[in-house]
Amino acid sequence: MFDRLKEDIAVVFDRDPAARTRWEVLTCYPGLHALAWHRAVANPLWRRGCKWLARFISHVGRFFTGIEIHPGATIGRRVFIDHGMGIVVGETAEIGDDSTLYHGVTLGGTSWSKGKRHPTLGRSVVIGAGAKILGPITVGDGAKVGSNAVVVRDVPAGATAVGIPARIFTAEDAERQEHQAAKIGFSAYAIGKDVDDPLVQAIHKLLDHTAASDARFERLIEQLKAGGVECGDDRAVADGFDPKQINRTLG
Repeated sequence: MFDRLKEDIAVVFDRDPAARTRWEVLTCYPGLHALAWHRAVANPLWRRGCKWLARFISHVGRFFTGIEIHPGATIGRRVFIDHGMGIVVGETAEIGDDSTLYHGVTLGGTSWSKGKRHPTLGRSVVIGAGAKILGPITVGDGAKVGSNAVVVRDVPAGATAVGIPARIFTAEDAERQEHQAAKIGFSAYAIGKDVDDPLVQAIHKLLDHTAASDARFERLIEQLKAGGVECGDDRAVADGFDPKQINRTLG
């Protein structure tokens, strides 16, 4: 138990630059208190069949920390709960090692039936403030869920989910967008590769289409010239994108 507590204290220093001393972390971090209360008391009682007492202990922990963790939930090692107020973790929820949850997160169910009805988080998952992960879905290792997102389907490992309902943005999507941006020398609105905004997605698709059309147009002109067809000054018709001009327009 004490080894786990030392790990949890060390994790706070790793992920919260506001942490200054071990005493401060031990006495002033409700996320640490809620995890210690769950691991040391509520969850062991639940597994031993003392259901009511485990629920009551969990309720007491919620009163003092503002964090509601069902005593039946499974929580891995080095999990960090930052701030924590308003977090709800359901009975069949599972949280993998090295994951991080911010305040207002819900790991909830979508069914009244018995059995597995809450999410499973893999290792090193980050759940932003106010996000709702609902149902017996899986959030893969290293995935991220944006603040206030509502996730109701599986999130692949390493992917990012944002929005209501959450849209999934994978590493392959990011690579494709960066490849297209490199082809035309411009990245729309200087948006980073890990952003999943619908307007940004639409702009990226338009840019992809324009780059592909330019390439096809250039190939067509080359074939016409090879066949002896005079195409005139094709550059006046198909200049393609001028990144500097777009930057000036947006600036």
